[in-house]
Amino acid sequence: MKILISADMEGATGVTWPADVLPGTPQWERCRGMFTSDVNAAVLGFYDGGAEQVVINEAHWSMRNLLLERLDARAEMLTGRHKSLSMVEGVQRGDVDGVAFVGYHTGAGTEGVLAHTYLANSITGVWLNGTRASEGLLNAHVVAEYGVPVILVTGDDLTCVDAAGYAPQAVTVAVKDHVSRYAAVCRTPARTAADIRAAAKEATALAVRREPVAGGPYTVELEFDAEHLAMSATVVPGVRRSGERRVAYTSETMYEGIRAFKAVTTVVSAAVEEQYG
Repeated sequence: MKILISADMEGATGVTWPADVLPGTPQWERCRGMFTSDVNAAVLGFYDGGAEQVVINEAHWSMRNLLLERLDARAEMLTGRHKSLSMVEGVQRGDVDGVAFVGYHTGAGTEGVLAHTYLANSITGVWLNGTRASEGLLNAHVVAEYGVPVILVTGDDLTCVDAAGYAPQAVTVAVKDHVSRYAAVCRTPARTAADIRAAAKEATALAVRREPVAGGPYTVELEFDAEHLAMSATVVPGVRRSGERRVAYTSETMYEGIRAFKAVTTVVSAAVEEQYG
């Protein structure tokens, strides 16, 4: 049994505001330890449940945040950027039995601690075939194309609610309760580590490969906080204006869809001006 952990940071224990997740800040240095604790707890739980291999794919910002030296020695970690499938890189190899979303969060324009979709700001909403989409929902559709179920999701309490929509069978763990985008009632790392480890052990029973889902075509629509960002996004082939601050594109597969999404967000982030957005 091989488990892939997609590890994001906004949904980690103790994380509540931007400095907690921005590489190089003192708060980020502090929160890296709690982020690593969450991920390592999942690793331990999966091995408790009978997993033979656990691979962690770093999925936050620079994708160089976890403390490798604090992970269980049996685990392996993919760190660094520029990966074909970004947050779920590795699932396409055909040997993964289950995927865990650790440290995830809600999507842009919704309630949730540090809620966003790919870009910290600028994007005010994302929809997949008309359904508002978080990173979790987008990535769940990607892994489904490879017959791999999402078996564990951790984050704030609203992230767990979001997960019920795209992975209703998954075991969920709330490490904090949402108060506002930048505030939460947080559990201690000792408590969340125990909760995540127990949940991961339970979730290993769900790690059973399935028939790949061919659910396309997929139409992705993005809304931005400024008109010029929508204009900028249309330089990506296939992306069209769907409103004053909106663009949309259609892909036959989510493999293509998530890669196009990455291209759009990369172009848009480069078009943001420091003062006016």
